[in-house]
Amino acid sequence: AQSENILGYFVNVERIPNSCSHQPNHISLKDRKILVNLSMAYYRVNISAYNEAGESPRAIYIVPEFSATDLPGQIHVKSQGPNAVVTWTPEYNPKCFVVDWGTGKEDMHMKIITTATGNFTLDNFQPYMLYKIMVHASDVCQCESFIRHEKTFGVTHFYFVEGVPRTGPANVTVLNITKHSALVKWTEIAAEDRLGFLQGYRISYTDSSTKKSPAVTLNSSITSYHLTGLKEKTTYRVQISGFTNAGEGPRTLSQPFSTPKYGTVELLCICITQHES
Repeated sequence: AQSENILGYFVNVERIPNSCSHQPNHISLKDRKILVNLSMAYYRVNISAYNEAGESPRAIYIVPEFSATDLPGQIHVKSQGPNAVVTWTPEYNPKCFVVDWGTGKEDMHMKIITTATGNFTLDNFQPYMLYKIMVHASDVCQCESFIRHEKTFGVTHFYFVEGVPRTGPANVTVLNITKHSALVKWTEIAAEDRLGFLQGYRISYTDSSTKKSPAVTLNSSITSYHLTGLKEKTTYRVQISGFTNAGEGPRTLSQPFSTPKYGTVELLCICITQHES
C-alpha cells in the first residue's frame, strides 16, 4: 500500500575509498533500475524512496568484485625497505592515475597521481597479509568525475612479507582403498591461513613400521591424489602440508587406514580332497 504513494527514488553511488570531500553522486529517478559504468574499484550504492511525506531509510548495496580479466596493463610490485614500489607501463598517457591499495573494501587507501612517472611508493604495509592493488586511469581528475570517467588499468595482489602457512589443509580423507592404492582428498588451505602465495602441497605417508615415503609435490590447485604402490594388509597414515615462497607449513595427518589382504576380485579358496579308502 505504501509503494503506491512512491514518487521516485534517490540513488547515491559512492566510491570506496573516497579521499575527496565531495558528496557521492546523487541521482533521482522514477524507475527501479539504473545503469552505471564503474571501474573495478569498490563501490557502495545507497538507495531510498521518497514521496510527499519525505524520504525512506536507505538500503545499502556493495557492488560485488569484478573478475580481473582482459585488463590493458600489467602492474609490478616489489618491497623496498619499509615501503613497496608499484610500477606500470601505461598503454596511453591519461591526465591522472588513481591508485587503490588495501586488504579489502573496509581497509582501502586511495591516491591520485597527476605526474606521468609510471611508479608510486606505498606504505603502511603489514607482514603476512594479502593486499589488493588497483591502478585506474582517468582523463578527468576532479573527484566527483571518477565514477563516470575512471577505467581500471590493472589489478594485482601483493604480500609485503610472506610467511609459511599457519595450518595444513583440512578434512583429509582417504577413499577407495584397495590392496595397493588409495585416493586422498583434502580441502585447500583457507586464504587467511596461507600468510603468503600458496605454491603447492607436499604429500607423503608412513606405514606401520614408521617408514616414510618420499614426498610428492603437487600444484596448489590440486586437492586430491592417488596413492599407488602400497603394500597389502598394511596400515598407513598420510601427511599433507602446504608451502609458500617462505617455506613449508605444519602437516595435517590423516586417520590411519589399512589396505586389505585381498583385492575385490580375489577369492580365498579352501579345497578339500576326499581319499578313497
